[in-house]
This record gives sequence, C-alpha cells and structure tokens, in this order.
Amino acid sequence: MQWPLFAILAGLLLYAIWIFNRFVSLRNRARNAWSDIDVQLKRRWELVPALVSTVRGYAAHEAATLERVTEARARAVEADTVEQRQITEQDVSKEMGRLLAVVEDYPDLKADELFHSLHEQLVVVEDHLQSARRYYNAVVRDFNTLLETFPHRLVAGGLGFRPRAFFRLDDPAQAAAPAVDLEGRT
Repeated sequence: MQWPLFAILAGLLLYAIWIFNRFVSLRNRARNAWSDIDVQLKRRWELVPALVSTVRGYAAHEAATLERVTEARARAVEADTVEQRQITEQDVSKEMGRLLAVVEDYPDLKADELFHSLHEQLVVVEDHLQSARRYYNAVVRDFNTLLETFPHRLVAGGLGFRPRAFFRLDDPAQAAAPAVDLEGRT
C-alpha cells in the first residue's frame, strides 16, 4: 500500500521540479531577450544626438523638431519598466519619423556623407531592434501561456511567477525602420 503512494508522491515531486525548471528557463530567456532589446535601444539612443547634430547644421530653424527628438530620447533613457519603455520608445519613434521627414526638405543634408552613414546605422539598429522585439514577445508568449495553463497555473502562483508584459508599439508603422530617400528618387 505504501509503495504506490510513494511512487505517486515521487512522480508529483518530479513533475513539480520539471515545471519549476521550465518556468525558470523561460523567465531567464525573457530576461535575456529584454537585454537584447535594451542593447539595441541604447545603440539607437547613441545615434540620436549625432543625427540631431547633423540635421541642426543644415536645418537650424527646425529647432522645435530637434528639441522634441532630444526630449523623447531623454525620457526613453530614464524609463525603467517594460511598460514605461514601451511608451517612451513610441515617442522616440514618432519624433524620429518627424525628424527624418524634415530631411526630405534638405537635399544637401540627404547628400551629406555623415548623415547618410548615421541613417544607414539607424536602419540596421531598427532592424535588429525589431528582431529582438519579436523574439522577446515570443518568449513572453510562451512563458505566459505556460503560466496560464492547467496544471502549471497551480504551481506557478505558489512559486511567485507572474505574467510578463509584451513589448508592443501601438502604431505598426513605428515598428519599422524610418525611411528616407537618400538618392532623391520619388
């Protein structure tokens, strides 16, 4: 009589250990994926002042646009949580879009080698950021799905695992790299 009971308890214990390890693995993958997003955001933030400075040299009277970009970047750098970062990054994307729209009015700026190089770097960073965001959201989806399914839900709450937030942009156009026609084609 004790042997089957012992086998059942051992099986439940092994299952609980497996569930715990699965949650830890997904949580760590999500943290790593967030770190990848953070690296790409920091690369973008490093490009913003150089872009603003380059545009300022050609379009000094666009001071309001340049100031909004700088302020949005400053707010993004200070954001701590996924939710705060999401909101501030939407602002950065919107203001960068406005800045790059200003560039369209300045053919000399579009032809500037430094601006061209910075813009190419920005496009690469935006592509990497989009990939990192997709991977992070996929890991968060897997984590949250595991968290919400039975019987994992019974174990997860007791172990302190909570749902993670997705990193979303409200406007899908903001998720894409800003486009500027540097060749003057329409």
